[in-house]
Amino acid sequence: MVLYFSATGNTKYIAKMLAQKLGDVSLDLLERIRTNDRTVIRSPKPYVICCPVYICEMPRFLTDFIRKQKFAGNRKVYFVFTCGGASGISGAVAAEIIKGKKMVYMGSSDIKMPNNYIASDLFKAQSEDEMIYRIKSAEYIVDNIVLNIKMGRQLKIGNSMPISKAFMAPATTLWAKIMQPSSPFRTTDKCMGCGKCERLCPLNNIHLVDKKPVWKRSCAHCMACICGCPKEAIEYGDITQDKFKYHINKIIDECKDKE
Repeated sequence: MVLYFSATGNTKYIAKMLAQKLGDVSLDLLERIRTNDRTVIRSPKPYVICCPVYICEMPRFLTDFIRKQKFAGNRKVYFVFTCGGASGISGAVAAEIIKGKKMVYMGSSDIKMPNNYIASDLFKAQSEDEMIYRIKSAEYIVDNIVLNIKMGRQLKIGNSMPISKAFMAPATTLWAKIMQPSSPFRTTDKCMGCGKCERLCPLNNIHLVDKKPVWKRSCAHCMACICGCPKEAIEYGDITQDKFKYHINKIIDECKDKE
């Protein structure tokens, strides 16, 4: 079974491709995370957990979910990380969680996908050609992952050194505290009050008041609300005003238009 959480479509795209090539099923974890649903997940085949990477590690809400979730059936677990650069300490954290659950950690693989974090000017925007290249190149990596899984081989087991984890864990916590406030989120007059942003938020951080979204304090900066808005009516202060609101479907549709 292929499990995934995806905010702007990158991880969903990879998860669906993996499931199709493995002849397996996929399960979107969003509603389970939102509703704190811990119903046992059962699979006769190895688990493949697909995760985005936020600032060198898996989203904290996703690691918490996996840590508490009960899995039955097959005991082998693979991880696939979608990232703009590198997965950082994600593999080490995944290994720790899976071994703590008395399951078999089968390693991880990184897949570079288009950057989607637009709430900061620290990260360079990619050209459309680069985005298309990354999306198309991903299939070759997926094919290699699928081959290894079908043959029962381990993926990369390159866990971070303890000193890396000791440094990165507090650094990412500090980043979330200082660099990820939700207060700058706002809507423009294009907002039609559809509530999609509310439904997309994994932390239940958004609620509609008089048909307009209001953000509470907890925020993972997953970009699901701002990039998933059908009217592109959400901005993050003035930082995102002139930036492309990335969602993989927009790039795929653009490719189809050019064919």
